[in-house]
Amino acid sequence: MPDQKAEPKRPDPEALLREVATETRGHLKVFLGAAPGVGKTYEMLLSAAAQRRAGVDVVIGLIETHGRVETEALVHGFEIVRLRQLDYNGRHLREMDLDAVLARKPALVLVDELAHTNAPGSRHPKRYQDVEDLLAAGIDVYTAVNIQHLESLNDVVQQITRIKVRETVPDAFLDHADEIEVIDLTPADLIQRLKEGKVYVPGTAERALTHYFSAGNLTALRELALRRTAQRVDQQLLTHMQAHAISGPWSAGDRILVVVNEHPKAAALVRYARRMAERLRAPWTALYVETPRSLRLNEAARDRIAEALRMTERLGGEAVTMPGRELAGEILDYAAKNNFSHIVIGRSRRSRLHELIFGSITSEIVRRAGNVAVHVVTGDEKGAPAAKTVDTRPAAAPFDVRPYLITAAVVAVALGCGEVLARFLNVQNVALVFLTAVLVSAVAFGLSAALFASLLSVLAFNLFFLPPYFSITISDPENVVALFFFLVVALVASNLTASVRAQALVARQRARTTEDLYLFSRKLAGIASMDDLLWAISSQVASMLKVRVVLFLPENGSLELKTAWPPEDVAEEADLAAAKWSWESSRPAGRGADTMPGARRLFLPMRTGRGSVAVIGIDSDKQGPLLTPDERRLLDALSDQAALAIERINLSKDFDKAQRAAERDRLQAALLTSISHDLRTPLASILGAADGLAGLPDLTVDDRKALLSTIQEEAERLNRFIANLLDMTKLESGAVTPNMGLVDVSEVVGSTLRRAERILAGHRVETALDPGLPMVRIDPVLFEQVLFNLLDNAAKYAPAGTIISMEGRRAGNLVSLRILDEGPGIPQADLEHVFDKFYRVRKADSQRAGTGLGLAICRGFVEAMGGTIEAGNRADRPGAVFTITLPAQAEATA
Repeated sequence: MPDQKAEPKRPDPEALLREVATETRGHLKVFLGAAPGVGKTYEMLLSAAAQRRAGVDVVIGLIETHGRVETEALVHGFEIVRLRQLDYNGRHLREMDLDAVLARKPALVLVDELAHTNAPGSRHPKRYQDVEDLLAAGIDVYTAVNIQHLESLNDVVQQITRIKVRETVPDAFLDHADEIEVIDLTPADLIQRLKEGKVYVPGTAERALTHYFSAGNLTALRELALRRTAQRVDQQLLTHMQAHAISGPWSAGDRILVVVNEHPKAAALVRYARRMAERLRAPWTALYVETPRSLRLNEAARDRIAEALRMTERLGGEAVTMPGRELAGEILDYAAKNNFSHIVIGRSRRSRLHELIFGSITSEIVRRAGNVAVHVVTGDEKGAPAAKTVDTRPAAAPFDVRPYLITAAVVAVALGCGEVLARFLNVQNVALVFLTAVLVSAVAFGLSAALFASLLSVLAFNLFFLPPYFSITISDPENVVALFFFLVVALVASNLTASVRAQALVARQRARTTEDLYLFSRKLAGIASMDDLLWAISSQVASMLKVRVVLFLPENGSLELKTAWPPEDVAEEADLAAAKWSWESSRPAGRGADTMPGARRLFLPMRTGRGSVAVIGIDSDKQGPLLTPDERRLLDALSDQAALAIERINLSKDFDKAQRAAERDRLQAALLTSISHDLRTPLASILGAADGLAGLPDLTVDDRKALLSTIQEEAERLNRFIANLLDMTKLESGAVTPNMGLVDVSEVVGSTLRRAERILAGHRVETALDPGLPMVRIDPVLFEQVLFNLLDNAAKYAPAGTIISMEGRRAGNLVSLRILDEGPGIPQADLEHVFDKFYRVRKADSQRAGTGLGLAICRGFVEAMGGTIEAGNRADRPGAVFTITLPAQAEATA
């Protein structure tokens, strides 16, 4: 590591600020699990019980035991803050009373189900925001969450489990946690807990084992939880080391740093570091230290550096550029501050004599590396990126005489000041006035003007202040020495000042470019549609490079123009051919390129790690090459970001297509199952009754009536199944167009009850419609079908002899109609799915007959009429409740 005898290490100010910010906040501990049922709440209660025994003031803000006996046993003995009761759409919801907890102000509060969405009317929409308020008030919090609720992993979890998790927690919340405890359970143990009924009730557990809780899914989720926790722990370790000025590395985990420069083998070093990171499963970074020497590099060398850093980002690493002067020290200092355990650097190609005189960066790093493993790689120049095949115009501005005229004027002013000061001061002190003029010229105009000022100052000092005056001859040898050293100091000072000025200019330019790229990246991240993305890309490139832009994307096997800025068409055959060649070969083509240079535009492929995703074309009214080398590198950076955004949307579309295909296959399988079983069952009953009528001539009148009744009932049942299939087909094809009109709800309820008399014969039906209900604008035929399906569903699941109720209420500008039964209700896990096509709730080991389309049709019809429908469970007794909400018509109540 850097020499310990040098300047003592100082804590990182940002790390200190992060630690100070946490001193006034409460302590947050997160119990993180891979899946439901691993024991997060149980472990949280055990830890809280230990704190309570130690004398800590602990209360429960909210705990979800899910009916698990062992978890409920641990709750006893804790003080529990009473939950708030909220009414929403006729349901009684319970939420944590944040105000009560803040008023109680315990030392520690337990808050379960961190990703929960609060009921409308709560202070915050999400529970994690309640926790933030508690922490801000200085209250410690224990909370629990599963890995699938982490926002950045939402799409990954969906790919693994095929289930979209709607309730998420931002990654930043977890990153700010003081402690994360992973509650780990092997897939085999968790599956065994499910089978034993310790996680879900038997019916729900059976479905969970079939879908979400497969061994493969659980293994993948477990790895996500462990990896995410390891990342957080690694960041905490790094912050601790920076805040306490601890020199690394601490070998808690591998981190790889590869040093790149302008040498052609830089690309090979990057690939080596990538392979090494894969073997060690470690994060890796490419570092380029920009020294004053970097400003003198030619454009080819700068292109190699830029390409190495771009390759790092394409391969999944982090690219870092930082200013510095002493390479070995800067590299080792960066490695120590960021806890890198491996440094990859190329072997020096300089001669032995050169290394003896000027030293070797590689040898210096190896000598001072301490506990860091240094990998000195020979590298292969054959792997270097190809030289740019696009002509660029010089970036240097034409010669401008004004800086030299202003420099001469500054020296003249110094001469005047010197004439005045010479009357009072020694002549050697006058030299400082001219030295000031040299520094002013270096700061204002750079090295060339500073050298010109040095020459003028030497001549003026000699002519006007050293005898014999007005002659370049110097009579006194001491003055010769003074003039010589004045010239040396002027040259050194001008060179150093000009170098600092150049570095400052480069830093300002890089800061502006970095800010533009950052804003561009944020802009792209917030765009979801391809058309909006392409317009954003073309307009940004056009504004930053002052060029006209066209974008081509592949479509149906050919390259199609998707957008242009400013809007225009590409009609030239040469341009179209150049764009196609650039796409097929993944190389530049067109104006200024080696291939098809006669085209009007320059076309460049936009690539990601998976290959080309688009082609960008640029042109302008300038003669000759379109871009300077710096502009070409900027275009490469913009192109890389844009390509990643395009690939993101393409992958999202591919994923949606795969999901739709999987859903289509599932629906087809469900339909075939339904047709083969649920439709064949009534047919078998009909055929059996018909055979009995035809083959048994001695049947009594009562037997004949019974068989005819069976035929009629099963035929009606079969007709309902087929009607549901037809209705769902209409809904999915968009053929349902409600014939809306003002309708009295009570009339539709009455007609529905008459139609459903046969299926409701075994139940008691009660209606409770408020008098004076306003009329609603609905399609009476569709609405009657909705009510019929809901009554059919209630009769199917509620035991015979129980009550099926229909209630109608007015709530403000809404009319609410509820259908309640006294059946077993709907399992909590099924509430989100009962309206899905072909989805049926299982009860114990049985399943009711039906296609699973009735409730899906209800939702489709109700939403087509501008209303909403929700499923829930009764609060007063067992049973399901379906609530239809429709807007009331003001003119009907006038």
